[in-house]
Amino acid sequence: MSDLKRSLGEAVAAAFAAQGLPVELGRVTASDRPDLADFQCNGALPAAKVAGKPPREIAAAIVEALSGHPLLQSVEIAGLGFINLRVSARALSDRAREISADERTGAGEVAEARRVIVDYGGPNVAKPMHVGHLRASIIGESVKRIYRFRGDQVLGDAHFGDWGFQMGLLIVACCDEDPFVRTLMERLTGTALPSLSDQTQVMGALADHIDLPLLDRLYPEAAGRAKTDVDYRDRARRATAELQGGRLGYRLLWQHFVKVSRVALEREFHALGIDFDLWKGESDVDGLIDPMVHELDAKGLLANDQGARVIHLARPGETKKKKAADGTVYEAPSPDPLLVVSSEGSAMYGTTDLATVLDRSRTFAPHLILYCVDQRQADHFEQVFRASYLAGYAEPGSLEHIGFGTMNGPDGKPFKTREGGVLKLHDLIEMTRAKARERLQEAGLGGELEPAEFEDTAHKVAVAALKFADLSNYRGTSYIFDLDRFSSFEGKTGPYLLYQAVRIKSLLRRAESERLEPGRISIVEPAERELAMLLDAFDTALIEAYDKKAPNFIAEHAFKLAQSFSRFYAACPILQAGNEATAGSRLALAVTTLKQLELALDLLGIETPERM
Repeated sequence: MSDLKRSLGEAVAAAFAAQGLPVELGRVTASDRPDLADFQCNGALPAAKVAGKPPREIAAAIVEALSGHPLLQSVEIAGLGFINLRVSARALSDRAREISADERTGAGEVAEARRVIVDYGGPNVAKPMHVGHLRASIIGESVKRIYRFRGDQVLGDAHFGDWGFQMGLLIVACCDEDPFVRTLMERLTGTALPSLSDQTQVMGALADHIDLPLLDRLYPEAAGRAKTDVDYRDRARRATAELQGGRLGYRLLWQHFVKVSRVALEREFHALGIDFDLWKGESDVDGLIDPMVHELDAKGLLANDQGARVIHLARPGETKKKKAADGTVYEAPSPDPLLVVSSEGSAMYGTTDLATVLDRSRTFAPHLILYCVDQRQADHFEQVFRASYLAGYAEPGSLEHIGFGTMNGPDGKPFKTREGGVLKLHDLIEMTRAKARERLQEAGLGGELEPAEFEDTAHKVAVAALKFADLSNYRGTSYIFDLDRFSSFEGKTGPYLLYQAVRIKSLLRRAESERLEPGRISIVEPAERELAMLLDAFDTALIEAYDKKAPNFIAEHAFKLAQSFSRFYAACPILQAGNEATAGSRLALAVTTLKQLELALDLLGIETPERM
């Protein structure tokens, strides 16, 4: 099954080839003037330079070759040589029936499936998730779903930050904060595991003294102090090295950090409808690090640098302008070396990322790993990717950073609370739920629902508001968070899309009660034509989203589809169509629209309620 754009593209390309011109000149796109044509081809203009002929002469030859094509109602020349193509009603009706009968509503699959890992989420253990984690989670989940729907074998990995310098900071901070914890850690200095009952007692004691709010308070204090207090920073680095070296007390304390964090993390991810196939963290590759370091050394990739071990990544002559502390600009090798082992002997952030590439290569052999992480981490990933290629842990080009911009407040800066702090994700979700309840009541929706169903609907509206606000933007751009606008049932919003889906569901229930069934689709009216053309465009939007790792193409399609259905519903009565054949045809279009709209929303991670 091929969409109309692809089918016409093949026909136009063949017409250009018959004129001895490059087939790529026959590229067909959706018309920017749908009142004049459904599709257009602008290839005659560049073809004029190749053939040495006027573009209208070339366009005339193409039009003649396409005359009488079964898909076309008309093919005409416009302006300097633009070729306008209008699909015939019969071809459009046939295509609409194909889409209606297809469980995938016209969406194709990849020719060759690949093994893909999507690395997203990335929350740090011992710290509540905040709005900075929202985009990684939402975009990564959608990319995973799009790739899986296209036919790839995909694993989503949360990849927790649970093993680096931040753990050393928290260990030192907890020992300084609580004399009991400090004394306990001083007693448990070895690496031999105590009995199970002793471990249980230690973990129970830690639970009495350390909870997530405490860790949330201690971490920023410790991180800030480490920036100016050299002794404190060195203590944290030593604690990190001892944790990674197997010191018993630190390992038990770290396990407690992980335990108290996991509850909150799973709560927030579940609330957003986000799921992972792998709940791995940096600690999962700890056993690989020492052998990997030895292997890197044996390959001649490690170099000494002030007591640390690094991998130099810049190619000969590859430099970048940098500014010294005194303001002097100078040329330095770029990118910077990857720090593998610190001067204290601990593995660094880049080390665990490198070991993770190695682990994934051995356990899954992925063709592609996508890292859905803030664009500001681009330099770090360039280092890790280059090191991975040099070490032979991944094929060049198989690692890709799909970065994103920031969610900003009205001031254009990353979103903060009114007090200037970072807004916790849990608080954002609750705030959006409250706004969803308010919007439903303002619109007079949900009044007939039982309390539990109303709460479920309000939650779905809230999630749709958050996700669509994010995914309707290209991931590489930043956007202004405006809860009032995003939660509206009017305009380009998630709640608007849910309302349109629920509206169709209500229509279908009424049709069922009147014993009206979907019939054979026949495209007659302009509003029917517009809706059928949009249904046909789903595969194009899906391919764009897949190729560019950009869910906004699906979001845009869903919004246009909902708008088109609204116009169709107003212009083309269904239950009062006047005759059974017309009513059945239009009802079939409504059923197909709902199926495709819900499918598109599901690819965005948005679930639709049954009623409002």
